[in-house]
Amino acid sequence: MITFIDAHKGTYGLEPRSGSSPICRLLPIAPSTYHEHASHGSDPDRTPDRLRRDADLCRDICRVFEENFAVYGVRKMWRQMLREGIAVARCTVPS
Repeated sequence: MITFIDAHKGTYGLEPRSGSSPICRLLPIAPSTYHEHASHGSDPDRTPDRLRRDADLCRDICRVFEENFAVYGVRKMWRQMLREGIAVARCTVPS
């Protein structure tokens, strides 16, 4: 949704102005929420811990998959990650 707002905020604007309909009023997102998410790209220190952990897990998942000749399924990937000491839920490893 952030990408969509970025693409159309020039046309509609983010916050109310006279005679315009702001995009955040039409979509289910508050301007403050948009600004918070947009700031993550410019200041990595403001990125939530969950997003940082997801990015790390994504790198680990890709690494384990490639190291095992790209043939491991979900269960083997999950078990390999647990053997390596990477705490991850089974449902987090993509199928």
